[in-house]
Amino acid sequence: MQVLYFAWVRERVGLAKEQVDTQAATVMELVEELRAREDRYAAAFADLSALRVAVDQDLTDFDASLANAREVAFFPPMTGG
Repeated sequence: MQVLYFAWVRERVGLAKEQVDTQAATVMELVEELRAREDRYAAAFADLSALRVAVDQDLTDFDASLANAREVAFFPPMTGG
């Protein structure tokens, strides 16, 4: 599955995107796998209230299913301006 990181999430992880081989059933399970990888992932996912997630370009929650998902994107909340 393709995992995309935007804004400060990308800066903390050090990547804009990566291919992740996962057995995670939900976004939260994927987050837990990523957190366990390295400190940089743990720092990026330390405060989930400061993150939004989209699965296959649809904004969703961290309890969303990853069944048949091809892409997950993590980004900070958008603000207008």
